[in-house]
Amino acid sequence: MATIAPEEQSEIDEANASGKTPVIFIHGLWLLPSSWDNWAGVFADAGFAAFAPGWPNDPQTVDEAKAHPEVFANKSLDDVADHYTAVIEALDKKPAVIGHSFGGLLAQMLAGRGLSAATVAVDAAPFRGVLPLPISTLRAAKPALANPRNKHRAVPLTFDQFHYAFANAVSEDEAKELFETYAVPAPGEPLFELAFANLNPWTEAKVDHENVERGPLLIISGEKDHTVPPAISEAEFKKQKKNPGVTEFVSIPGRGHALTIDSGWREVADTALTFVQRFVS
Repeated sequence: MATIAPEEQSEIDEANASGKTPVIFIHGLWLLPSSWDNWAGVFADAGFAAFAPGWPNDPQTVDEAKAHPEVFANKSLDDVADHYTAVIEALDKKPAVIGHSFGGLLAQMLAGRGLSAATVAVDAAPFRGVLPLPISTLRAAKPALANPRNKHRAVPLTFDQFHYAFANAVSEDEAKELFETYAVPAPGEPLFELAFANLNPWTEAKVDHENVERGPLLIISGEKDHTVPPAISEAEFKKQKKNPGVTEFVSIPGRGHALTIDSGWREVADTALTFVQRFVS
């Protein structure tokens, strides 16, 4: 059974007491909830109850994460999705859900469960049925997939690996700042689940994109993303647009996988906010 951390319960209680529509942010691998701090401020200023629950047992800070990387090990996609399901079910109002990378996949999983009032998936990791597998994606995932034992480990990135996977579209100085500020180890298990998703009919990396209760969905793609290149985001859009709900796609020119945290984050946040405001208030 999913357990809600005390700090998450406090945020849930505050959102319920406010009467405002919640907006939940979901981070991806190699990041923490703090990667959404700027976005949460923008959405709070727009009148939403915005907060970023962590994955189960996420540390509070980057320093703590680096000191205790073992806490990231052995987290499956269903473990994480069930955790966010518990958070959403504790809310008085159905939230908008915004996710980046694996958080974008999780956001779509939750929407497929009928739990989201509006969903934004930013450079979202692919789900079963999404077939493109660019070479750059394999290279970005190699730090975890190169060793089968990493499935049950926490996997850190070197700066060079982070630079390629996340920060290829910014200067080296900015890439170093992003690495030092945000990068933490990540569980290997979700990457292994994803790697075999199209070969395993029982995979956890699946989305019910046909559910009529899915709600409106925006897929945002960074033009220069190495980890989730446009071919993947476009294939997700083609799957999702079969849903009777609103499904839209936006490409952000010149941006890489770090587009939610780099110096151009506000453009992406405003794009997401404009979409959410059309459907929830």
